[in-house]
Amino acid sequence: MAAADESYVEGQNGSFVSYMIDIVEKWTGLEILEGSLHYLDYLLWVFTPLIIVFILPLFIILFLYLSILFLHMYKRKRELQEAYSNNVWDGARKTLATLWDGHATIWHGYEIHGLEKIPDVGPALIVYYHGAIPVDYYYFLAKVILQKGRTCHSVADHFLFKLPGFKLLLEVFSVMHGPQEECVKALKGGHLLAISPGGVREALFSDETYSIFWRGRKGFAQVAIDAQVPIIPMFTRNIREGFRTFGCFGICRWLYEKFRWPFVPIYGGFPVKFCTYLGDPIPYDPNITAAELAEKAKQAVQGLINKHQKIPGNILRALLERVHWRQKDE
Repeated sequence: MAAADESYVEGQNGSFVSYMIDIVEKWTGLEILEGSLHYLDYLLWVFTPLIIVFILPLFIILFLYLSILFLHMYKRKRELQEAYSNNVWDGARKTLATLWDGHATIWHGYEIHGLEKIPDVGPALIVYYHGAIPVDYYYFLAKVILQKGRTCHSVADHFLFKLPGFKLLLEVFSVMHGPQEECVKALKGGHLLAISPGGVREALFSDETYSIFWRGRKGFAQVAIDAQVPIIPMFTRNIREGFRTFGCFGICRWLYEKFRWPFVPIYGGFPVKFCTYLGDPIPYDPNITAAELAEKAKQAVQGLINKHQKIPGNILRALLERVHWRQKDE
């Protein structure tokens, strides 16, 4: 023991790794480790400065992004003050919309095309393709609040209402889980309403081929007919490259179909280019059935996918679009 202590004292001028090499050799007698461990010690000595050099700029970039976000909010300072003077929830919505809009601009270079198709007043039903995490829809809501001065009611899956702490958020942003009667009521009240007919199933089990998972759903179409409102299709380019799922796991699909448990691994958060497209409104037609209208809406969303999305999606290509982006002709 005294010898070990003496070795440690003598090795004060050496590295900790060198000391550990001596201990391993004495305990095991495997002196063959000396060469490889000394090489590891050398690699750590060489690459530690490089690691530090690459990590420190990340902190600078983080502070730059925070600065940009602050400036983005400061630019809307007067609008926020006016909102808070009218209604506390209007101000809260506008504040959060500003934060999300800043995030969209910084992280995804977010663009939206066709926002003029959203009416300034009066109702409309927006139907959209559901990404693994519908962050594009959050960005869309922010744009509607900031540029249209309107809130858009949303239809969400039941499980979202069971998440701890989400109740207030869902109430402030007028999120509902249905039923059809409540949706019709919101539209007849003059509000915008958005729904993804594919829902959680489409979110979890669609992939980079951008397959639509509506499975014959037509309730949303009946809502549009009953409320006598147009349907506006919507799709976001590269949404599947931002976040992806391991929906190919059979057990995950079985659990969802059997128990409606949305337990599928999700990965991503990549800063790919996002661009949301709104198609031409499908006007109310009293002579069309819900099944026919649902098919028409599905084809409209599919048309946006075919026109604006390269299939199969590719994460690297979507990342490169951040620096080399050419908008297609509308």
